[in-house]
Amino acid sequence: MTHRQDESGWTDPKPTALLVLADGTVIEGFGLGAEGIADGEVCFNTAMTGYQEILTDPSYAGQIITFTFPHIGNVGANDEDIETVNMAAASGVRGVVLKAAITSPSNYRSGGHFDLWLKRRGIVGLCGVDTRALTALIREKGMPNAVIAHSPGGEFDVEALKRRAAGLPPMDGLDLVPGVTSSQRYPWSETVWEWDEGYGTAGEPRFHVVALDYGVKRNILRLLANAGCKVTVMPASATAEEVMALKPDGVFLSNGPGDPAATGDYAVPVIRAVLDKQIPTFGICLGHQMLGLAVGAKTKKMHQGHHGANHPVKDMDTGKVEITSMNHGFAVDEATLPANARPTHISLFDGSNAGIALTDKPAFSVQYHPEASPGPMDSHYLFDRFVAMMEQARAKAPA
Repeated sequence: MTHRQDESGWTDPKPTALLVLADGTVIEGFGLGAEGIADGEVCFNTAMTGYQEILTDPSYAGQIITFTFPHIGNVGANDEDIETVNMAAASGVRGVVLKAAITSPSNYRSGGHFDLWLKRRGIVGLCGVDTRALTALIREKGMPNAVIAHSPGGEFDVEALKRRAAGLPPMDGLDLVPGVTSSQRYPWSETVWEWDEGYGTAGEPRFHVVALDYGVKRNILRLLANAGCKVTVMPASATAEEVMALKPDGVFLSNGPGDPAATGDYAVPVIRAVLDKQIPTFGICLGHQMLGLAVGAKTKKMHQGHHGANHPVKDMDTGKVEITSMNHGFAVDEATLPANARPTHISLFDGSNAGIALTDKPAFSVQYHPEASPGPMDSHYLFDRFVAMMEQARAKAPA
């Protein structure tokens, strides 16, 4: 580490990374991960575990993640805890901000050092930052655009970085799905991870589900396969005719990044066609917002968003409280829901909508991530609910 000496004779480490906010605030730290410059919207994540899953979640495309938990990376990295489907794809996450430096890995599943993993993924990192103070700033002022820069020599054109940060477009109006969706149709048969066994392969399926990929996570597809579904993943650009040609028993609307209203320009007509055919439909995260838009509701940008694996959500039908994993910066505006869209879940943090069910069509969705990667498994039952909905639809179908 390079040191610098002031007039008193004391030496301080020379900063090798900067986080420059759109308002001109400059936060100094020490670089890790990839070298270079990246930009995005800064959010904070309150999860204590699952940093690999978080950093490979396509829903974080265009964002810089600040972890509030101080020790990130101490269990290393491996090839199993990856959530983006395309292992070779560039990371959607633009950067990561940590409190403490990354220590040597200490876990039997570790396949290497987390810092090396960040370098390979092309994620620019910064440590040595008071992440609690940064989180407080986000809570007060909202999620700012920023530039993150890592130079081992500590040489930066700060004024140029400030201009770049100030000129970044807001997340509102950005359709980021084209950068994370699949380019072609493909089947999925991998099932969930089992202790000391790894991932499995699905047996004979009972139902065929078409998953519309707005940035889908692997463990969602695994849980669909576990539930007895043959899964066909289709790009977000798939037409209603292409979906119907596969004669699905159900349609899944995946998670994803960006402004749902922008993605809705081409996704909503497809979803409406699926709903008109009374095909059972299940949405998660962006998929929840897409379902809301498809029935005439509106979405809105949140002040600080919800990002973490410890968010309490109340099931309004049962009164049960689930601890959930969340990752979203937009929400369905519950006040705009039509009469046929019944609110089913609510965030106990801020009262925002966290789930809906249609009263006239076999469709439901949740804002949170029930697949638990990372996060608790309180909400796995939703996949069984989707299967039950397909069973009912099959039973009603003419012979």
